[in-house]
Amino acid sequence: MLGYYLRLAWLSLKRTPAITLLMIGAIALGIGATTTTLTVYHRMSTNPIAQRNDVLRAVTLDNWSADRPWDTDHPDNAPAELTYRDALAIAQGAPASRLVVMRKTSLTAEPGAGRPPFLVVVRLATHDFFPMFDVPFAYGAGWDGKADRDGEPVAVLSKETNGKLFGGENSVGKIVRLDGREYRVIGVLADWQPTPKFYDLNNGEYDTPEDLFLPFALGATLELQPAGNVNCWKPETLAGLRDLFGSECIWHQLWAELRTPAEVERFQSYIDGYVAEQKKLGRFPRRINNRLYTVDEWLARHEVVGRDSRVLLVVSFAFLAVCVLNVVGLLLSRFLGAAGATAIRRALGASRGEIFRQHLVEVGLVGALAGIGGLALGAVGLTALQQLYSSYDRLTQLDLSMTLAAIALAVLAGLLAGLYPAWRICRVQPAGYLKTQ
Repeated sequence: MLGYYLRLAWLSLKRTPAITLLMIGAIALGIGATTTTLTVYHRMSTNPIAQRNDVLRAVTLDNWSADRPWDTDHPDNAPAELTYRDALAIAQGAPASRLVVMRKTSLTAEPGAGRPPFLVVVRLATHDFFPMFDVPFAYGAGWDGKADRDGEPVAVLSKETNGKLFGGENSVGKIVRLDGREYRVIGVLADWQPTPKFYDLNNGEYDTPEDLFLPFALGATLELQPAGNVNCWKPETLAGLRDLFGSECIWHQLWAELRTPAEVERFQSYIDGYVAEQKKLGRFPRRINNRLYTVDEWLARHEVVGRDSRVLLVVSFAFLAVCVLNVVGLLLSRFLGAAGATAIRRALGASRGEIFRQHLVEVGLVGALAGIGGLALGAVGLTALQQLYSSYDRLTQLDLSMTLAAIALAVLAGLLAGLYPAWRICRVQPAGYLKTQ
């Protein structure tokens, strides 16, 4: 019967092309606006490492001023980053399955062979960074604990940086020059674009991952300047980077892999004990307020989905509702205008249920066609956003899930628009129409 209803729907739509195009266009406009905002919202709110959400923890310690909290709007929040000495001390002694301390810096890559140098953003991290965050490799692998301890001059390149330096080929074992120093390439990442960049939401939550990765110890050995946020709660005398290492300024991120509730409890006790000991030395003037956040909790704390995005999403759905209401009027007029043909079908034995289903199939077809048009309009809207906000281009990529969602939403909108008109036409008494035929 579905095939029969579809054929009837197609013939019916062809008889009134102007009204059909109006209905399809109205729903398509609503779907286009909704697809644009829903795609951005979906990209913003997705946990890019949901498969490890329950074992990863972002670590925070409240070393801020006793006179004011880190976040005046949320005074219970500790600072999102740690000082160098706190991050290093915890990384060296805390009970965790894995643990990574890291920060950002930047260096100049020197391709050689007459090619101009270019700036690369670098992530200084301990070796657990790669297995903890499920970082995929195209060639080679990350460094080991020995390279961390010794500060070996080894490097892992992103896929894009490997393309710039070595044309995308397997560069493991080759040498890359950074700020005049040589580093041996030991790994090249496959395509890896976590959105949001969950592991460092303090330095551009929608930025692309770093161009290059180096052992964390090199940051101190070579005195590499920070490229991320540095925040201090009191005046500091910073004559050089060595002073920053010993200061109360926060500029490091710390993550732990804790696989069981018992591990979480032990780690929490450890950092609480650490802060208690530091208090005896005159540090940490605020009450003990150490937190361990899952990735979901970390994203929520940083409000990676802003209020403006939620408002735009609601507005787009409201616009779609207005479009659907307009289509209700068009469908009602169209169905009642063809009531004579419906009366003949009733007289020939079609039940009210069959008439209702026939007209629902018709509006479902309208919705499907509108979904295709809405996808095209949504793609135009996302392209326009890419041009306006090029740094956030990953938020405007229409993936398969959003494509299917747009089509499903369009069909649903068509069915909702057609419920009342279909009910009205199947309630029409055929006798009055048959007398006029």
